[in-house]
Amino acid sequence: MKIITTTKLFTATLCMVALVGCQGSSTTGGAKTEGKKEGKVLAEVNGGSITTGDFERELKNLPEYLKAMAETPQGRKEMLDTMIIRELILQQASKDGLDKGPEIEEKLQDLKKRLVVESFLKKKVEVESKVSDEDMKKFYEQNKDKFKSGDQIKASHILVKTEKEAKDIQAQLKAGGNFEELAKKHSADSSAAKGGDLGWFGKGSMVPAFEKAALALKEGQISDIVKSDFGYHIIKLTGKRPAGIRPFEEVKDQIKGAIMPTKQQEVFQKIKEELKKTAKISVKEDVLNSMGGKKDEPKADDKKPAEAPKPAEPAKK
Repeated sequence: MKIITTTKLFTATLCMVALVGCQGSSTTGGAKTEGKKEGKVLAEVNGGSITTGDFERELKNLPEYLKAMAETPQGRKEMLDTMIIRELILQQASKDGLDKGPEIEEKLQDLKKRLVVESFLKKKVEVESKVSDEDMKKFYEQNKDKFKSGDQIKASHILVKTEKEAKDIQAQLKAGGNFEELAKKHSADSSAAKGGDLGWFGKGSMVPAFEKAALALKEGQISDIVKSDFGYHIIKLTGKRPAGIRPFEEVKDQIKGAIMPTKQQEVFQKIKEELKKTAKISVKEDVLNSMGGKKDEPKADDKKPAEAPKPAEPAKK
């Protein structure tokens, strides 16, 4: 299932992001400390603490594709565990004296410069590269063929690891429980944050067991427990639609994503030109060229014409 398969990558990716992330709030083991920490304590690590404030800050800095996953119960647990591991690494690094020295200071200064530049560009680009509804509608009208789709269904699901969990949830649903609320509370999939909503999809998008069960449902109907390689699903069919061109409102975000990079590039180019216009810049070409590296290939016009081959000497008799 394309949407659900991302959960397999979640733990590894989250570990990489969280372990190298810039938290800057270690409080233990001789590492740099901060003042009063925000929120309630989530975990204590060798006398230091990780708070809800730290957690929310970490969540805010995650890439968009990981945020939804980190909002599930399993995702929150994984994320807190990576923060604990990072804290332990920071503590040990501090004991080993690796948190000090000229190399660390130099890298911190480089990082500060990058963050300041990033902050400046983000503010400027976000303000000046907004995509209007008019821009999106124009793109939609000119590219309608790109938004064609076959027959599609829309479904939500609750995914759990064991059959026992699935049976408990199924019993709650039969007793009148709210599907969306139960998905938010129990589902191990990233869609939990949206009440289990998987959006619209066509044939071939999901694993066979899931697809077969979903296609057999009537709109509004909830399936029996469905087993797949990912765990145990309870599926709710929320919509059906025939093949055709997808409506503008549904593809707005997709269109915005397609237009935005070009807009941002235009704004960035404009910023560069404006900054250079009022600046005094002197590039020392001789110094630049003396720095080594691979030399440019001479242009075709600069190359010497090949010498004409000499006539062969007559054979001696």
